[in-house]
Amino acid sequence: MDGCYCHALVVKAMSRVLSGTRVMCFGEALIDMLSNKVNGDATTKHETFTQFAGGAPANVSVALAKLGGNSYFCGMLGRDAFGDFLLHSLLEYGVKTDYVLRTDKAKTALAFVSLDQQGERTFSFYRPPAADLCFSQNDFQAQWFEQTAIFHFCSNSLTESGIQEATQAGITLAKQHRALVSFDVNLRQNLWSQQGDPFGVIWSVMSGVDVLKVSREELEFLCAKQTQEQTIARLLHCGCQLILISDGCRPLQWITANMQGEIEPPQVSMVDATAAGDAFVGGLLFKLQEFFDRKGDLETLLSHASQLSDILRFACACGAHAASIYGAFPSLPSLSSLDALTREIHDDIT
Repeated sequence: MDGCYCHALVVKAMSRVLSGTRVMCFGEALIDMLSNKVNGDATTKHETFTQFAGGAPANVSVALAKLGGNSYFCGMLGRDAFGDFLLHSLLEYGVKTDYVLRTDKAKTALAFVSLDQQGERTFSFYRPPAADLCFSQNDFQAQWFEQTAIFHFCSNSLTESGIQEATQAGITLAKQHRALVSFDVNLRQNLWSQQGDPFGVIWSVMSGVDVLKVSREELEFLCAKQTQEQTIARLLHCGCQLILISDGCRPLQWITANMQGEIEPPQVSMVDATAAGDAFVGGLLFKLQEFFDRKGDLETLLSHASQLSDILRFACACGAHAASIYGAFPSLPSLSSLDALTREIHDDIT
């Protein structure tokens, strides 16, 4: 990726902090307990875990807020110390918490995260039960969607029947208020019960999705017995207008009904991939919010490949930033730290 070009994109974004249209990120906020021990590291005799605020939709909301976007997190937190920590962390990073509810019915979820020598993760979840699963379809208020331009969620809010119904209610309200619906599959198989059916449930919400992000492995999961070409055609037929297929440090593939292309992500030394995908989505939603704030819409954007490519390059830079720093919220870029990273990449290239 051209370091000068990426730097120019960041500088352009820095001239604008949004205050109009809202992005609502719905789902789980939880505690990532990050291990100090890398797999295969015999020098670390005593494993310890450090508390970080996390959860995919919460990460996205913080990524958006740190970039200057008008970010709202929506979900349920436990009335416990971990819930207090998450609420404080969201506020500290500039996320609006008007749509955050609290419950005594369950504790805040925990995820114990270990990293291998390449920075890739393995998760052990203490969920269910968990506070985020207590959010019901009746907890949504229609007025929350009156100024919402984008509603974002992931499959972690589809793992139980109650939260699945709530997520579908959120999608319906978003559509009724003409908001764009963004879905990052972000599949965590160990969050689903043995009786659960992630394949069928995930496909059941696709008809309400406008922007879809999947990893290469998640796309293969969605294929089942179909080819990738057949699956992509099915997704487009369902109504997905923009499909984004990530593949780690390899090129990002983007597909619309009329065009497709690839974006080469910046190359960084990866230390922790925990929030890289969420940073990418946060950067994407930030630029979409900026575009919509200028009275644009998704259909207009998708008719201009160069503008779309600019947005996706920016999002890829956000993902690279997060992969180069430990933790979730701390690794998400601000415009200034993103600018510093792109300068460093340019210096390394030249």
